[in-house]
Amino acid sequence: MSSLPIQTKDNSEWRLTEKELCHLDTLKKLTEPTIADLCRKEHPNLLIFPQDLDVYGDKIGDAHIFEVKDEKIVTGNIMGFIGCGDTKVSISSRFAQDSNDYFLHYMLRKVFAINLFDLQFNSDEESIFDFLIYLFPTFLKRAMQQGMYREYQTRRYNDANVKGRIDISRHIRQDIPFAGKIAYTTREYAQDNHLTQLIRHTIEYISHHQYSGNILHNDDNMSDCVKAICQATASYNRNERQKVINQNLRPISHPYYGEYRPLQQLCLQILRQEEMKYGRDDDEIYGVLFDGAWLWEEYLNTFLADIGFEHPRNKEAKGRKSLFTDGSGWCYPDFLSPEMVLDAKYKSYDDWSKVQTKDLYQVISYMHVLNRKKGGYVVPVDWTSSKLPSKTLKGQGGIMSIYGMDVAFKAESFENYYSNMALSEQEIINNLET
Repeated sequence: MSSLPIQTKDNSEWRLTEKELCHLDTLKKLTEPTIADLCRKEHPNLLIFPQDLDVYGDKIGDAHIFEVKDEKIVTGNIMGFIGCGDTKVSISSRFAQDSNDYFLHYMLRKVFAINLFDLQFNSDEESIFDFLIYLFPTFLKRAMQQGMYREYQTRRYNDANVKGRIDISRHIRQDIPFAGKIAYTTREYAQDNHLTQLIRHTIEYISHHQYSGNILHNDDNMSDCVKAICQATASYNRNERQKVINQNLRPISHPYYGEYRPLQQLCLQILRQEEMKYGRDDDEIYGVLFDGAWLWEEYLNTFLADIGFEHPRNKEAKGRKSLFTDGSGWCYPDFLSPEMVLDAKYKSYDDWSKVQTKDLYQVISYMHVLNRKKGGYVVPVDWTSSKLPSKTLKGQGGIMSIYGMDVAFKAESFENYYSNMALSEQEIINNLET
């Protein structure tokens, strides 16, 4: 079988070539489970964003990565890279230009606050796995906001300061004739544990990476986090990396340290890159996937927040609104300002006739209940006129609009694309403020 990935785009159909049809059975295997099923089975080499599937109202967990119909791959909003054995599928954004997926990488940089330009821009295996390194600072800082991860560890000592259970057999082996020391074992709530060791090994790996070592000191906060991890892992031994990886294959489940679980998964992905390239099991599912709907919404928040839009969040019960006068019936509009309700849609809404009825009713309901006279959708588009004619609602009234953000312009480099996207963002802002 060929090791070249099957190349396709989100929200599209790709007819398998004669050579690619030999992968058909494995492709069908990848389509059977839902995204939630894949997460529940805890494939250690599969990383899916967003990682908390229960938070988002679009029911991401119920979706499939793609479907196989009549020897064609039919994709939805999922982008990234996934493989099983020798079968590999690369899904780029539908707005990708040639082999450069500037749009996907632009959103990732904005959402995860990555300030570097010297990265690859396609969705193949090498590019996606290398990109994980640049996500590490965001994940580490989020986790460290919850404090240093601690857990009970069994420690074995042999000294005169007995503070645990005496280990008789070890004491006999080591301390006869008696010289004032006693062998004992104790349980300690320690910072130096299998997870902080995993983070330390990842830090050391990144520090020696050819291009990315400087991300560990991009800002003072990151430098402080790295320093704290290094101080907490005094027993670090670079030769024990595989042992530490094996100790972390089972995800942590501590309810307080929730942000450490995605960090643990990311560290495993980074440290196991070479192993995943050359030592995979035939049935192992691996890859990195991004839900386009989630990513589009989080990206919009990076600049809509600056002009007064609130972004309610289910996970933190932040910004929720009540549907009823008695305070019950919580709802979470995507974006809310004193004048407007906005819905972020990663869909091809380039005409009013394409807007799904359920999406239409949702925004109208929010406008009525929350007493907003304006509502609409913000969508990525590849057409030059970025705003369709608005429509006026009957009954209670109100203006509805589709705000299209041009994201598919030609660009000679990522720097050029970056500049053009800044202009598109400003155009959206101007349209929203008129």
